[in-house]
Amino acid sequence: MSPAELPLVGADADAAAVLVDLLSAGHGDGLPVVPPTAARLGAMLDGVSAPGEELGLVPPLFGSLTVGSVAWYAVLAGCRPGELPVVVAACRAALEEPFNLLGLSTTTGAPAVAVLVHGPVARRLGMTSAAGGLGTGNRANACIGRAVSMALAGIGGAAAGVTDMSTIGQPAKYTCCTAEAARPLPSLAQRRGLGVDVDAVTVIGVGSVVEALPGEGYREPPSVLGPAAAAMAGVALASGDPRRAGLGEQFLLLPPEPAELLSMHGWGHEQMAEFLFEQGSALLQGSAPVLAFHAGLTRYATEDLRVAASPSDVHVVVTGGAGVKMLLLPTWPGGSRSVTVPVRALGPG
Repeated sequence: MSPAELPLVGADADAAAVLVDLLSAGHGDGLPVVPPTAARLGAMLDGVSAPGEELGLVPPLFGSLTVGSVAWYAVLAGCRPGELPVVVAACRAALEEPFNLLGLSTTTGAPAVAVLVHGPVARRLGMTSAAGGLGTGNRANACIGRAVSMALAGIGGAAAGVTDMSTIGQPAKYTCCTAEAARPLPSLAQRRGLGVDVDAVTVIGVGSVVEALPGEGYREPPSVLGPAAAAMAGVALASGDPRRAGLGEQFLLLPPEPAELLSMHGWGHEQMAEFLFEQGSALLQGSAPVLAFHAGLTRYATEDLRVAASPSDVHVVVTGGAGVKMLLLPTWPGGSRSVTVPVRALGPG
């Protein structure tokens, strides 16, 4: 899909009328959009060397992903030009085969494409890794996530009730984006081999968003992370077939305060992930009476249940503001693996 195939409007176009026209043509998410004028698109693409080059095909209808088409949706979402490389990187990452965008886009489930931004680029763009990063109030977080969601749906042809068959959906399908804090853990991008302070994005096919609180009067690592492990087990139980959790990943967003406490006790990411995997899996395996309604789950099979494929598939990411409330992002049980890629410049060289 090239920019020429996407409609532009006059500078004096009525925003409400533009929204109606775009929605009727299959563009947008239902919320008000920034009218896509030639001037706005030109500014978004300023310095881009190859706006029409095909970067891949976006399911379910396999529209052509180009920088120009992503830029058009970035205009709609309210992005600034400097944010375009992050949006493009996230869209390209979502086309990687392990991510399974075709499954995410067409299921009757409610998965959303979540975006984590790593490295100095988040600070340069004014993103927040502090309070409310996944909520309201920060323009960059909200607009980048919204641009990724709208671009993938619009270019790929994921239309609610037509190709996107999500029975109910979830608010994260509008936008789900935040930045990772710089400490106390090494960033997810660094842990995945991209280096220190590298600008990168991770896309996650999240099945739900679950809040988890440390245990009453928490002082030790198990009392901090125990409820999060229980949440992982609970999500697996709620999935219809808890065996699916053993094929996927779990992401725990950990605020700085409990992260520092865990660090003071000498717990790094590997020890946190090991505890969450072992404790969560033990709780899941101990739920045999609850699992009686799951046909085919024998006692032997129950003992093999896991909350993730392995401890290395449990990812702890530090982000958030004051407080201790954690957020669990379990991946879609239908099958999706997160993908982390560097953010590349879109101009010459």
